[in-house]
Amino acid sequence: MGSATLNSMDRIRDYKYYTALEWPRLLSGTGYLGSFDFDYENRIVIDQMCWRLLLRDEVEQSDTENDAEPAAEEKPAHLYQPGVATQNGLIHRHFHHVSLNYYNFLAFVSAVEEINNSSELLPNLTLGFHIYTPYNNLLLTYTIAMNILSGMDSGIPNYSCKTSGPLGAVIEGIAAEHSSEISSLSRIYHYPEINYISGNLVMSDTVKFPYFYRTVPSELHLCAGIVKLLKHFGWTWVGVIACTDENSVRAVEILKEGIEKSGGCIEFIETISQSNLLMVQDIANIRNTIIISSIKVIILYCNRDHTELVKYTPIWQAPGKVWIITAESLFTSPSYYVDRKSLLGFTARKKNIPSFHKFLREVNPALFPSDSLTEEWWKDLCNNRCPKSIQRSCSSDETSNYLSHCDIAILGSSYNIYNAVYGLAHALHDMITSSSVNTTLWSGKSESVLDFLPWKLHHYLKNLYFKNVLGEEIFFDENGDLAIGYDIISTVYLPDGTRSHEIVGSYNPYASSGKGFTINEKAIVLEDLFSKAPPHSGCSPSCNPGFWKLTRKGTSICCYDCIPCSEGEVSNQTDMDTCITCPEDQWPNQKREACIPKVTTFLSYKEPLGITLTFVIIFFFLITAVILKIFIYYQDTPIVKANNRDLSYILLISLMLCFLCSLIFIGRPEKVTCILRQIVFGITFSISLSSVLAKTITVVLAFHAIKPGNKFRKWMSSRFSNCIVLSCSLLQALLCVIWLCTAHPFPYLNMKSETGTILIECNEGSIVAFYCVLGYLGFLAGISFIIAFLARNLPDSFNEAKYITFSMLVFCSVWISFIPTYLSTKGKYMVAVEIFAILASSAGLLFCIFLPKCYIILLSPERNSRKFLSKTCND
Repeated sequence: MGSATLNSMDRIRDYKYYTALEWPRLLSGTGYLGSFDFDYENRIVIDQMCWRLLLRDEVEQSDTENDAEPAAEEKPAHLYQPGVATQNGLIHRHFHHVSLNYYNFLAFVSAVEEINNSSELLPNLTLGFHIYTPYNNLLLTYTIAMNILSGMDSGIPNYSCKTSGPLGAVIEGIAAEHSSEISSLSRIYHYPEINYISGNLVMSDTVKFPYFYRTVPSELHLCAGIVKLLKHFGWTWVGVIACTDENSVRAVEILKEGIEKSGGCIEFIETISQSNLLMVQDIANIRNTIIISSIKVIILYCNRDHTELVKYTPIWQAPGKVWIITAESLFTSPSYYVDRKSLLGFTARKKNIPSFHKFLREVNPALFPSDSLTEEWWKDLCNNRCPKSIQRSCSSDETSNYLSHCDIAILGSSYNIYNAVYGLAHALHDMITSSSVNTTLWSGKSESVLDFLPWKLHHYLKNLYFKNVLGEEIFFDENGDLAIGYDIISTVYLPDGTRSHEIVGSYNPYASSGKGFTINEKAIVLEDLFSKAPPHSGCSPSCNPGFWKLTRKGTSICCYDCIPCSEGEVSNQTDMDTCITCPEDQWPNQKREACIPKVTTFLSYKEPLGITLTFVIIFFFLITAVILKIFIYYQDTPIVKANNRDLSYILLISLMLCFLCSLIFIGRPEKVTCILRQIVFGITFSISLSSVLAKTITVVLAFHAIKPGNKFRKWMSSRFSNCIVLSCSLLQALLCVIWLCTAHPFPYLNMKSETGTILIECNEGSIVAFYCVLGYLGFLAGISFIIAFLARNLPDSFNEAKYITFSMLVFCSVWISFIPTYLSTKGKYMVAVEIFAILASSAGLLFCIFLPKCYIILLSPERNSRKFLSKTCND
């Protein structure tokens, strides 16, 4: 290891010397991806960097300063730098993959140099690192892990050689399945491991991986973000393509559960096998499934290797599909590489680090290992189309004619590496400055606190909290995941034929409720699918307001028919599972999408029906008053006196009251009017019918009283007739009093009888009492009808029994027909039927009994004489 007294540029120069042998292997990729029918293992080369953190306190380094430069033959084959460390894995299909790998390396170097040059953070320690590349080989990964943990290239188990300084932690970016193997070993030695690319769900198990941390969120949150994206656009019918690795299988299960819980469905879940022999058949099957499917949205949940692979298969050629991807590799192509697909991708949130950009602009490339690829990489930063934040000032011969990487929106994993290095440094700083270890660290003993680093550092990583240079709060949650969210990226195709990757939304599971998910639809351009509205993806079209979803039998919940809401129910949103019942005083509008107040109705004086009935009532009242006046004017004539003049007056007055009581039925029902309606009607009608009954009995008694010595003559007085009227009326009045005392009528809002209408009506209170009153009137009418019918042929000068018979026949006919009609009508028409029955029956009594007498009085006065009556009687 180089001396700690070297300055920053000396250390980087030293790094150049040590890495000359390994650098071509690191940056060269020979794999070529062409047609589909070839051996997968032979055409994709995985290149991965593993950075091992080394520490050396300045006190110990001063003793070894003269031994800073080891002999060339003693240099290790792996990459070495007295600074700090990490690991990365990328597919070397194109040069831009190497570019991103190089961004990661430079970000790491930049972060280490900043910390080593800082006077506040770890002022007495120098950080260094070793870099390893396992090339996605599991055996090589194990070998490198043992080399890291033992401190030797031979990798002897259970042995630690401290030739370069104590090992602090491992920062890696290799595949998740390999990362877990390193974690199993580091767990034995208690070394913290920090990953900066993998959100693997399996690694969230803190019991199995207690020393594992990462500067990216767990894919558990990724699944939740995808569900929120689908829900935002209303995509309820989707397909899923996933790999067969453990992480993808578990993630798809979580994703399926979340989609179904949010009301969506998955039409198909297809998997791509890890085996080369089965992969071709899997892709052919998936292509056929997509062709016959009706889905518009496909979720591609695979690792970055398989995601890149899918791009070169027939699966990717399916038109009119929106792809939601979980690996960012498809967003790392340069702008001139145009693949017009509708893409929405989730990537761990990444931001620009000003100090890193400054490092890219100002660092001397000659300090780093060089080959043809790296020379082109540095020249690309000189292009005028490169962003100003990283554009270098170069001579004309140093400028590249085309862009290969500097227009890529995502500069590798530089942001995550930056947080990993600084997080580790802050944890070290907190441990050193802690009062609990302060005496041990600076006690002057030969044994340094760094000898006990791993298990102590783990405690401070768990409780890590600091703000980075961007002012963001950095801390690990209970699972060891950095508390950051995701950016949602979409591809924008520019007029010049190039493309740009834009951040169109974000998802932060750690944000407060309602603020975690944001999306900018206007910034999304997906094959013109968003030109008017987001594409619809569902088994069935959305059900508009006014309808509800009825799931089809034997299908998923996303396949349904739209059923109109029933009467009294509405649905005010799209795709409602059930309709909502309106409150009693409200009713659905015509489209049944909102509840509106019901229309209140009653028989009013202002409406045509009420006006007509009012005029008819007044008309009959006036006719009755005229007839009464005629009878009073001609009270001494024989025809007026023939059938008990007093009873005629009582009958006419009661009929006038019957006509007038009908007016109480018109107008808004109130408490008083509801009581008066039936009570006044029942008593006045009972008086009328009692008078008719008394008249009928008088006719019968008059016939029998003409015989000499007949005992009925004493009942012929007006007192007897008046007693009949009074007793019958009082009995009706008693029934009405009982009605009022038990359950009197009251105003009632009837909201169920008529659709969309509130009927303001009078509730009879006691239906039994109501029909008892009507039944008593029917009883009086029936007795009068029977007696009058039996007496219709009695020989009298003016037999009134005939006319009473006709009047009772009319009366009974009206009220018999009234009952079924009354029960079959509702609202104001029910009231109108009752008014009509009162008017018709009253008019029947008036005209049948009094019209013939008025005819004689007014038009045949010669018949209104005693002489004519005697002559008629003798005949």
